[in-house]
Amino acid sequence: MINFDNSATTYPKPLSVRKAAADAMVCYGGNPGRSGHKLSIQTAEAVYRARQTAADFFGAQTDNTVFTSNCTHALNLAIKGIVKRGGHIVISSLEHNSAARPVHAMLKEDCSYDIAEISEDDDATVENFARLISPQTEAVVCTLGSNVTGRIPPFERIGKLCKERGKCFIADGAQACGVINVKLSQGINILCTAGHKSLYGPSGTGLLVSDGKFDITPLMEGGTGSTSLELEQPDFLPDSLESGTVNTSGIIGLGEGIRFVSTLGTDKIFAHETALCSQFINGLRLLENVVIYRGEGSYLPIVSFNINGFTSNETAAMLSDMGFALRGGLHCSSLAHRYIGTAPEGTVRFSPSVFSTKSEVDGLLAAVRKISAMADKSGGVMGKGQELHAL
Repeated sequence: MINFDNSATTYPKPLSVRKAAADAMVCYGGNPGRSGHKLSIQTAEAVYRARQTAADFFGAQTDNTVFTSNCTHALNLAIKGIVKRGGHIVISSLEHNSAARPVHAMLKEDCSYDIAEISEDDDATVENFARLISPQTEAVVCTLGSNVTGRIPPFERIGKLCKERGKCFIADGAQACGVINVKLSQGINILCTAGHKSLYGPSGTGLLVSDGKFDITPLMEGGTGSTSLELEQPDFLPDSLESGTVNTSGIIGLGEGIRFVSTLGTDKIFAHETALCSQFINGLRLLENVVIYRGEGSYLPIVSFNINGFTSNETAAMLSDMGFALRGGLHCSSLAHRYIGTAPEGTVRFSPSVFSTKSEVDGLLAAVRKISAMADKSGGVMGKGQELHAL
C-alpha cells in the first residue's frame, strides 16, 4: 500500500525513529523516576532528553512539556483542566472531535460554548472570535490546521486577541506541528499535539506544552515518583499531569522523530508536501466530475475531494483495492464537514508525508481517473466545494 493517509498517522516512520523505539525496549527497561538504581536513572535521563528536544522545538520550558498518549488526551487535559464549572468556551467551526467533544461534554458542568466561523477572510475570522469572547470566557480553542481541508486559521492573531482579553488560548496542533513552524511565542498558552503524525513518532504518543501562565487542574491522580509521602497530587509540571508509568519507548522514539523533523526543517517539509498537493490538485482539475474542497487562504498539505456518483467511502475503498490508502468519511470532524457542506457523507482525504513522491502521486491520479470514468455525473455530494474546484 502507498500511504496517503498521513493525517491519520505518518507511515513509514524514519529509520532513526524505528531504531530508537526498538533500542529503548532493550536498553531502557527501568521505570523512569520510580527508583534510584542505575537502570531507572538511565531511562529517566533518556526520557528527559526527549522532553528537552520537544521543549526546544516548540520554544517551551522543559518542565512545562508533558507527555500524553495522543493529542486527544492532551486536549482533554487542557480543556477540562482550565475551564471551571459554569465557564464559557469559544471554539472554531473546524474543530476535530478531539476538541469539540470535550467542550460539548462540559455542558454537564453547567458550561457553555460558542462556535466561531473560520471565514476565507482572516479579518472576518478574527472578528468572529472577538465577538464571541465574553467576560465569562475561560478558554478559546482553535485548531492550527483543519484535518479535513488543511485550512490554516489566523491563529497568531487569535492568540494575540486572547492575550489582550486575558483568555487562555488552547491550540490543537495535531495536523500542523512538524509541517509548519509552531512556537508558544505565537500567542499559544497551551499547545496540544500528536506525536505519531507529522512529528513522526510512534503511535500512543502526544504532547501538552504549556507556557505556564494558566494552572491546569489534573484529570487523574496517582503515582508520579515525586512527593510520594503526600496524598495530594503534585501541583507542578510535568508531574501533576503525568500520573502513572509513561510510554518510555514511545517517548524516546518521539524524541528522535522531532530531531528528524528539526534536521530537515519544517519549511522544507512544507514545501515538499505542498508541491505534491499542487500536483494532485492540478491533475484532479482535469476531471469534470471531481470536486475539490479548497477556497482562499492558507492551507496545510491536505486535499479533500469527492467523485460524483460515489460516496467518499466507496471511492476510498476502490482506491484501497488499487493499492492507495486514503481516508473517506467524516474524519472524526463533524463540525468541519458541516461547515463545508459535506455531512453526512464526508470526503476523500489525500495527505502526503515527507516520504511521498511525485511518481506515487501520478499513480494515484491514474487510479482516480479510472474511478472518475465510471462515475455517474448526475450523483454525488458537492457541498460548498462545488464552486471551489480550483485553487
